[in-house]
Amino acid sequence: MALQISRRTMLKAAGAATGAVGIGIGTGVAASPATAARTSFAHPGMLHTRADLERMAAKVKAGAAPYTEGFAKLTLTTGRHSQAAWRPNPQVTPTRGGGGVQNYGALYRDIHAAYQRALRWKITGDTAYADTARDICNAWSGTLKGIGGGSEVVLLAGIYGYQFANVGELLRGYPGFDLARFQDMLVKHFYPMNRHMMYRETNCIGHYWANWDLCTMASIMAIGILCDDRAKFDETVDYFHNGEGNGALAKAIPYVYDDVDLAQWQESGRDQAHSLMGIGLMGTICEMAWNQGVDLYGADDSRFRKACEYVARYNLGYDVPYTTYTWRNGVHCVETAQTVISEHGRGQVRPVWARVYNHYANRRRMAMPNTREMLARSGPEGGGGHYGPNSGGFDELGFGTLAYTRDKATAAEAAASPSPSKSTAARSGASGSSTSPGGQSSEDVSAQGGKSDDDLAATGASDLSLWSAATGVTAVAGGLLLLRRRGQARRDAE
Repeated sequence: MALQISRRTMLKAAGAATGAVGIGIGTGVAASPATAARTSFAHPGMLHTRADLERMAAKVKAGAAPYTEGFAKLTLTTGRHSQAAWRPNPQVTPTRGGGGVQNYGALYRDIHAAYQRALRWKITGDTAYADTARDICNAWSGTLKGIGGGSEVVLLAGIYGYQFANVGELLRGYPGFDLARFQDMLVKHFYPMNRHMMYRETNCIGHYWANWDLCTMASIMAIGILCDDRAKFDETVDYFHNGEGNGALAKAIPYVYDDVDLAQWQESGRDQAHSLMGIGLMGTICEMAWNQGVDLYGADDSRFRKACEYVARYNLGYDVPYTTYTWRNGVHCVETAQTVISEHGRGQVRPVWARVYNHYANRRRMAMPNTREMLARSGPEGGGGHYGPNSGGFDELGFGTLAYTRDKATAAEAAASPSPSKSTAARSGASGSSTSPGGQSSEDVSAQGGKSDDDLAATGASDLSLWSAATGVTAVAGGLLLLRRRGQARRDAE
């Protein structure tokens, strides 16, 4: 019990310390995010706002393209995920990684089944879908007692934490949905692992790839919105600007090439599957923040836009500049370098483009030629069940064509958008310095490159120690994090 009290006190104090975060103030113009100067959150206000849901419903009812094509993807989802009938399979301790039974597939399949039904209910008004989504959420919040695994338990807590929170947000207020118990599940069992990952003390801070940090950040932000916990939301915004790990903006995007309006993604030398995954995760964070009045999309001269263009262009089959990427990893901070961009997984299709394209090109009227071409090549975006049967096919909630397509803002609306939120301190820095801001290219490119069915969730964990061994953290039933400090003095001395 003493451990629980100490842990809660520490988290509360640390979370409160993030409260003074620069916020982009909304203007009330359609192209702007919701006004941020509030103590409570707008609901629904994660990946979809009330206006977004009303737009989807109206466009589908009117038979407007491409919404109809996006909705067809939802209604014909592979694996029956969006059909009305679904039997949930809740687990007491979902586990990912390590030596235990790998039962986390039951979690991500149920999350996507619930999300797709909740979204279909919002669009059609058919409560049969909402009933099933509600029953899935209630089954899990009434069964789950902890999360476990090896190093990849961090990915479980991050990816499925933010995804499940988005389902809960859509079901908020629905008859029979036990929101309080659902919130309690996420706060007790997902958030502690999220936060430990964000402020880890073992291994070099640069040891973990950007997507590990980004899914963690997305989960903390989503849980904060779901629970009306401003401190959790603000700590994610602060980490986006100032974090020490690779999820911080300047570390996830270490090099900017202003002469060609591109920016290098941190995992580009690793493989393209994880580069695409990172685009999806950072886009998730930016969209949720935007819908609460905080503009992370525009931070540092829209640095993220340039990274989207970079990843899209390379995966279209074109050359991009590449700077040798070096980092320190492991307990002993071994310096490692990637000297060339990786072709592994190049050209694959994942549902990460519609959200970022529609923000930059249609909300903000900014050039996105490579992303536009990638989106055209990819076709209407699907979701879980469309991109492979393994966990990689469920790393994105998806259905971006349906959910994020929007009319282009007028020049006045785009110009009236708020300034991006600013860093509270210049702590994060980049792995390499960027040049001065450059102009936007509007040059068109042609679609090139083939598909790959590589598993997006392949984490490369073989080159990482198991989480329990490397960090001294074990997730156990009950959701308690037992902090082991064996050999800490020795490691410090080394």
